[in-house]
Amino acid sequence: MRVRQRKKSAEESYPKTKPIHANKEPSLSLGQGARGGFFLVAQISLMTCGKYDIIEKYFLATCISYFPEKNVMTVSQPQVRLRTQRLLDKYLSGASMDYRKVIALYVPILIDQAFIIGLNVVNTAMISSAGVAAVSAVSTIDSLNIFLINVFVAIATGGTVVVAQYKGSGNDSMVAKAAGASIASVSILSLCIGLLVMLLHNPLLKLFLGSATAEVSAYAKVYLIGSCTSFLGIGIVQAVSGVMRGIGKSRVSLVLSLIMNVMYVLLNFVFINLLDMGVLGMTFAVNVARFAGAICALIYVIKMDESLHLRLLELFHVPWAMLKKIMAIGLPFAAEQMFFNGGKMLTQVFIVSLGTYAIATNAISGTIAMVYQIPAVAMSITLVTVVGHCIGGRNIDDARKFIKSFLWLASFSFVLMTIILMPLFHPLVHLFHPPAEIVDDIFYVLLINAVAQIPLWAISFILPSGLRAAGDSRFTSVTSMLTMWLFRVVLGYVLGIMLGFGIIGVWIAMNCEWGVRGALFLWRYRGKKWYEHKLV
Repeated sequence: MRVRQRKKSAEESYPKTKPIHANKEPSLSLGQGARGGFFLVAQISLMTCGKYDIIEKYFLATCISYFPEKNVMTVSQPQVRLRTQRLLDKYLSGASMDYRKVIALYVPILIDQAFIIGLNVVNTAMISSAGVAAVSAVSTIDSLNIFLINVFVAIATGGTVVVAQYKGSGNDSMVAKAAGASIASVSILSLCIGLLVMLLHNPLLKLFLGSATAEVSAYAKVYLIGSCTSFLGIGIVQAVSGVMRGIGKSRVSLVLSLIMNVMYVLLNFVFINLLDMGVLGMTFAVNVARFAGAICALIYVIKMDESLHLRLLELFHVPWAMLKKIMAIGLPFAAEQMFFNGGKMLTQVFIVSLGTYAIATNAISGTIAMVYQIPAVAMSITLVTVVGHCIGGRNIDDARKFIKSFLWLASFSFVLMTIILMPLFHPLVHLFHPPAEIVDDIFYVLLINAVAQIPLWAISFILPSGLRAAGDSRFTSVTSMLTMWLFRVVLGYVLGIMLGFGIIGVWIAMNCEWGVRGALFLWRYRGKKWYEHKLV
């Protein structure tokens, strides 16, 4: 005798779910804190990749049910977490590391970048109280400082890549040797650069500030000499932070950055706002903060770290065989940074010729634009370690997968940051006390840049980080140098000066250069040559 089985109602098919009225917002438990935020980014990024079938199954078929007759929605929270974990396993896990390690590496770097850029905003806002001339001087010299600091940061990046690849191959003894060589070489180089620039400060100031006012030039001289004396301190911090990221201890670099940057802001408040010392007070603050950070970095790496077993004397000895490996990555990257930032400084000369207001517009726009880039810059730094581990273990498929996933995540992060920050334009810009005449220019510059960086920034900056971590530093460096000088500099002069678009034309030229450079990096990534280099 056949017994007709009663068909289950929709409500009975989800007995363990909690009903939520549709006129109330459903509470989806996606994890706690930064982990939950990363889950959400991963889900939406997959949607942008065209994975609609996965998302439909994930959100509609198994997790959420809606009953129109009762106006009730049910959400199965354990299934949400399960499906999210599967997606993360598929797109952010591999043989070299799983998504938990990637997130554990990324979150401290994200916090670090947020503090660095956020505190830079605060510092620029504080020095703006000293007037437009002080802001113009500091922003112009900071362009030179970035150019110089990035030279030894490039060598530190070479150390990060070599350390990461040795770590991925499981050779712990060579990890320690690479770490010592990286710290020693970066420290020596940063000291030499600082001394050389102090000796040549007068011709450098004439080169960059030839048409600037006497007040701007006087502020710039104080700030340039004061910055150069701090290069050794920041060099040691960058070298130790690079080594720690290479072995997967990004929390150490976060702590060092917090010590240095929080101290910098506090001392700036004391010297600039309380003691009214202006630019001179800013130089005192940067020296004290950077050398305090350097001392903490050396104490940690010599006395507290249990994995490297470094001794103080080893930091004064550079093994040439190891130095050669580091320089194979670091020197092309350093040359790239010199030419790339040299093009930026030449563009800065164009801007100086447009007047003090144009300099201030560029400085304020650049500072706010960095806030948009916080999550993406952190991904770029994280990817060096992730791909370095993959290449060290010869897991090419993992390297490709991680690079592709990070590209989509970075692009989505710009969408999210633009939605959050564009409505906050006026509160942000008024932190810098700009003259009313330049507020509209700042808005148009930021709007154009916010739209352009969504499709272009990731392929222009995330991709080369992945290629460089695989040892393909020569191609990335040559490409960046050529596109900078052939497109950004030339087009910036044509649009900004010859055609009269001013500061907006200079920024449009920069965005166009991102697109050209990114297209070349995409072409390289689709081939095989980028992972055929062997460092370890």
